[in-house]
Amino acid sequence: MRGTSRFHKKRSVKNGLPPGTLVHIGAESGRSVQITRIGYGPEGIEDQQFHDIDQYLHSPCDSDVVWVNVEGVHDVELIRALGEKHGFHPLVLEDVVNTVQRPKIEDYGDYLFIVLKMLCPTEEGDFSSEQVSIILGPDYLFTFQEGIGGDAFDPVRSRIRAGKGKIRGMGADYLAYSLIDAIVDGYFTVLEGFGERIVDVEEELTRTPDQKSLHRINGMKKEIIYLRKTVWPLREAISFLERGDSHLLQDGTRLYFRDVYDHTVQVIDTVETYRDLLSGMLDLYLSSISNRTNEVMKFLTVIGTIFMPLTFLVGVYGMNFKYLPELE
Repeated sequence: MRGTSRFHKKRSVKNGLPPGTLVHIGAESGRSVQITRIGYGPEGIEDQQFHDIDQYLHSPCDSDVVWVNVEGVHDVELIRALGEKHGFHPLVLEDVVNTVQRPKIEDYGDYLFIVLKMLCPTEEGDFSSEQVSIILGPDYLFTFQEGIGGDAFDPVRSRIRAGKGKIRGMGADYLAYSLIDAIVDGYFTVLEGFGERIVDVEEELTRTPDQKSLHRINGMKKEIIYLRKTVWPLREAISFLERGDSHLLQDGTRLYFRDVYDHTVQVIDTVETYRDLLSGMLDLYLSSISNRTNEVMKFLTVIGTIFMPLTFLVGVYGMNFKYLPELE
């Protein structure tokens, strides 16, 4: 298993800087920033990819709803240019490039700013975490990803391109719901894998508990703490989308956000259950080690009981007697 240091990113580089200063904090994707734009409406779709910011800035889109996805936020000059083009507040851009944000939602009047954590299972058996920043306007939506690799939005893209469902006939708020719902659904996939790992560790503890088992338990405890810190603030953000009074959200879309809120509560319940199980597993490890120690002591006690009379006889007859007892 990979180390849990991937959950901790240094923020000290921003010490003493004024608010609104764009400083990237987090891991770099190692590749150039990719910008994709999907404009759609009931009549059709416009799907474009841009390799540089100038190409994007000089290519307008007049579709009913425009979704711009930016993969990679380490290029602060590109993020600044996007912000100046669309009039985003400097504090919003600062939070976009600072990838250690707590999940939240902020209302800037003309648009909503939402920060989420997207979780994806990995080949190693654990999961990766990536910050997703969403800017929701009346007829547009921007998503900013770290560009670590892959995302949970492919089903949404497929529905838009194929014209399936009601997404092509709805507004940008319904697109925001679809993306957030895809992120929350990814939590269930990660938690299913996490539950299987808990079962494996429990079986290992009942058979042959060792230091490796203890390290796995400690690593999983750090992961569940990170999951808890990720999910609890998410519930507050979804609750705002469900019950808030922003003019950017239609009443019909709030019903769908209520469903996402229910899913978020289920994720929280599962996280709390796994957290209790991990706490119990540490007690199980200590009990297993204690039982193994007792078995060893029991075996040594039996051996000591058998050899104690013999040791006594050897000690007695090994003394220097003038007349050796039992000689005749």
